[in-house]
Amino acid sequence: MCWQCDTGGTHQDYLDHVRKLIATHGWAVVGVERDRIHPPWAYTVGLTPHDRPELVMTGIEPRRATRLLNAAAEYVLQTAIPRPGETMQAGDAPVMEIVRVTDPAAHLLVATELYGKLTRALQLVHPDDRGHFPWCPGYRGGRGGQPVLGVRAASTADPRYAS
Repeated sequence: MCWQCDTGGTHQDYLDHVRKLIATHGWAVVGVERDRIHPPWAYTVGLTPHDRPELVMTGIEPRRATRLLNAAAEYVLQTAIPRPGETMQAGDAPVMEIVRVTDPAAHLLVATELYGKLTRALQLVHPDDRGHFPWCPGYRGGRGGQPVLGVRAASTADPRYAS
């Protein structure tokens, strides 16, 4: 369900809730449940004021994505910003490849509403259960797949994970 539906709050109440989460934890994660056509996705809100890109995952249930995004956000804030084409591992996730999100405003609505044109984003693209990425032959994504929200960079990644 959605926060507004569950609480009866307004959109402004929701934005205030997200701001409180950011003030308390440094960032928040917004999860979007799957619908009949689109797979689920989740993204961070709150990394932009630290001059870091927001992070997004598609094709993975919001609860698991939240755990993974929290681990990745902590890494990005404390260590380094991964570059498109690099790989990283966060939490209990397999190795994921970084893709620059072409149009953050189209997918990270709350982040864009709070930070506007300053919003940049990186997608953490994860392999399927057999280790194949969406651009690999034989990729088996879940229902709705895993939309890749940008163009894959020339990979600096481990060749075992290349297409």
